[in-house]
Amino acid sequence: MAGIAVVFDFDKTIIDLDSDNWVVDELGATDLFNQLLPTMPWNFVMDRMMKELYAQGKTIDDIQEVLRRAPIHPRVVPAIKTAHSLGCDLRIVSDANLFYIETILVHLGIRDCFSEINTNPGYVNEEGRLRIFPFHDFQSSSHGCNLCPPNMCKGMIIERIQASLAKEGKKTMIYLGDGSGDFCPSLKLKDEDYVMPRKNFPVWDLICQNRSLVRAEIHEWNDGEELERVLLKLIETISLQESHSKSTWWLSVDCKMETIPMTAHEALPPALPVNQ
Repeated sequence: MAGIAVVFDFDKTIIDLDSDNWVVDELGATDLFNQLLPTMPWNFVMDRMMKELYAQGKTIDDIQEVLRRAPIHPRVVPAIKTAHSLGCDLRIVSDANLFYIETILVHLGIRDCFSEINTNPGYVNEEGRLRIFPFHDFQSSSHGCNLCPPNMCKGMIIERIQASLAKEGKKTMIYLGDGSGDFCPSLKLKDEDYVMPRKNFPVWDLICQNRSLVRAEIHEWNDGEELERVLLKLIETISLQESHSKSTWWLSVDCKMETIPMTAHEALPPALPVNQ
């Protein structure tokens, strides 16, 4: 399966909810969050929320404990582990943040399944407070995509991944997502790729409204059980296609290299005389 890359969104794709809202709600800060949200961009709201929670005595351990309780469908982790064991290159492209994602992946025992995590920076500072920043510094410059939020264009990330995969000889990408921010990267996928939008979620609606713009083959899913079934079936299908392609190539080479056996002492036929 060396030719397959699987790229996952995180919120509502790997876990079954929005991680920012989960932390805010579970730590009892929903009202303050709702007050701040109309006044500043999302990433700045979350960074401010971490400051307020820290001031209230909430610790990193408190945040991690909440994250470890984030609900996830029981078939998602086995699907990820199986895809990884089959040799697929697994990556994450998410508008959550690195601290949340790594905390949950480590807790689930699947951090090492992923070769790359593309998300908003999140780290614990010297005071012990969680800081959250935008992936793209939109205050300095715009990423120029009107389909995506100002802090992250997932389509640009996918284009960079595609370029790196081409250098590594990988051919096929499977992209899984649920939100409106997953529409732009879906448009970047090629004819030989596959997109797995979560049915009845924003990206599914956008793809249904703009099917002619999506070149990749579309395979929807509803829940973790369907995610596992569809993903592993696609990996199997791609693998069989790769095996058939290699077999065809080797058959062609064998035919070209085929020679007529000759005994060690068998003389070559004499050259024909040329009339002068």
